Amino acid sequence: MRKINLLALLMLVCFAACKEEKQETPQESESEVAMAKPFDWKAANLYFLLTDRFNNGDPSNDVNFDRTQETAVLRGFEGGDLKGITQKIQEGYFSDLGINAIWMTPIVEQVHDGTDEGTGYTYAYHGYWTKDWTQLDPNFGNFEDLAALVEAAHSKGIRVLLDAVTNHTGPVTPKDAVWPEEWVRTQPKCTYESFETTVECTLVENLPDIKTESNEDVALPPALVEKWKQEGRYDTEMAELDAFFERTGYPRAPRFYIMKWLTDYITDFGIDGYRVDTVRHTEAFVWQEFKKQCDYAFAAWKQANPDSVLDDTPFYTVGEVYGYGINDGLMTNFGDVKKDYYKDAFTAMINFDLRSQESDVDYEAVFSRYDSILNSTLSDYGTLSYLTSHDDGYPYDKERQNTYTAANLLLLTPGGSQMYYGDEVGRSLLIDGTNGDATLRSSMDWEAYANDPEAQKLLTHYQKLGQFKNNHLAVGIGRHQQLAAAPYTFQREYAAGNDTVVVALNAPKGEKIIEIGMAFAEGSTVRDAYSGQTAVVTGGKVSLNSDANVVLLEAIYE
Repeated sequence: MRKINLLALLMLVCFAACKEEKQETPQESESEVAMAKPFDWKAANLYFLLTDRFNNGDPSNDVNFDRTQETAVLRGFEGGDLKGITQKIQEGYFSDLGINAIWMTPIVEQVHDGTDEGTGYTYAYHGYWTKDWTQLDPNFGNFEDLAALVEAAHSKGIRVLLDAVTNHTGPVTPKDAVWPEEWVRTQPKCTYESFETTVECTLVENLPDIKTESNEDVALPPALVEKWKQEGRYDTEMAELDAFFERTGYPRAPRFYIMKWLTDYITDFGIDGYRVDTVRHTEAFVWQEFKKQCDYAFAAWKQANPDSVLDDTPFYTVGEVYGYGINDGLMTNFGDVKKDYYKDAFTAMINFDLRSQESDVDYEAVFSRYDSILNSTLSDYGTLSYLTSHDDGYPYDKERQNTYTAANLLLLTPGGSQMYYGDEVGRSLLIDGTNGDATLRSSMDWEAYANDPEAQKLLTHYQKLGQFKNNHLAVGIGRHQQLAAAPYTFQREYAAGNDTVVVALNAPKGEKIIEIGMAFAEGSTVRDAYSGQTAVVTGGKVSLNSDANVVLLEAIYE
């Protein structure tokens, strides 16, 4: 378990709480309102960010382990860290966007050196090259920083996801030795022709593959033992491993060590979920074992911290099965075999389908298809759809020419949504001089966006849609029904939550009449959450006069 400085943590929490207290209304605090808001992972409005590229809250930790060699463009550490994320949480940036969950790239300690594997010299700024699962990389922060981030997020009703990498270690470098052959394989490289050539192989050259299929007892890697002894925590770590294996009865096989190390972040910090990397490159049963231990750890944290529990929402696991689309249903096809990665393992899958839509989107075709699948094949599970990401070279609207359509598509499609950092301000995805996915990973230029009227206009659009989705479960999990073709108008009704909304897209600016059918009672007053106007339902219609071409109608309750 992570040992943090409790005095420092209490000071940080007190500082955050005192800052929040100044913003409270006499009737109800912001945290009380946020935690009382209904939540369902199937309708999550999630924000995904690269920890190193979002916001630099502590320049003093920008360089560690002598990572000073010049790198290729955007392939070195830029300074983003946990403190920077916490600052934006406390400022209300995520709340203003209607975000109810944040997913960060991995924050565990990375390999100390860099590599040049054909894309230019690169350090592990992205977080996917693990050296030690039990420690945070000082470039990202320390355990006190993580505790403060989770506390700040939870105070605003925002869940926190970490990124689980179980499939591989970091690459071998002059400073980072390969782990023993009982732990990893270094060849062959995956060819993806079958299940075996997708799982029992390395993703790329020089990325040692953890032998997750093994049930053989293995000793800890000597380099890790030496590291822990130098840091003065070897005995503590070993005692905790002994207790874990005694409790679970698992063999001391590679995957179970890693599961113990990853679930410690649940027990110690109360994180709410894991995004799991490279799922299809590991046996399906591994994720069932992982989910079992995550659930155990989450229950243990809740029992130990009853006053910090947001609600009874289960622990969230969302899997990255590369290429998975909502039309695939429950099965992943390897050619020679199909695997169900949902079963007893994942709450949701990252959905690669939405980002493949044409630029001229047929909203009704997309919305009705998603509604149908999510209420039949995937009724017990969910999806997390995205349009842009950190490693997808074919995002929707890569040149940022259809940013408002992208916002509508992302935040109004049924299911969970994953906003990628900078989507909301049109952060460029085409950076001169970059190689490969580095072009997708530029740093947020907060000052430039604040002084850019177009960026601020787009941000406002995202904020209105995001808050509407966060305020109404009907948007994400309500049943969909088209009400009119021009302007395109639809209803979402979530019967279990007594929640109904009506949305119109591509409506005329100025005076407009919106068909609402029987969504709201005749004579009732409704509010357009986009313009802030109210109107009375007359003859199954609502009349508005606004400069927007989007209408977001919600009931008004006394």
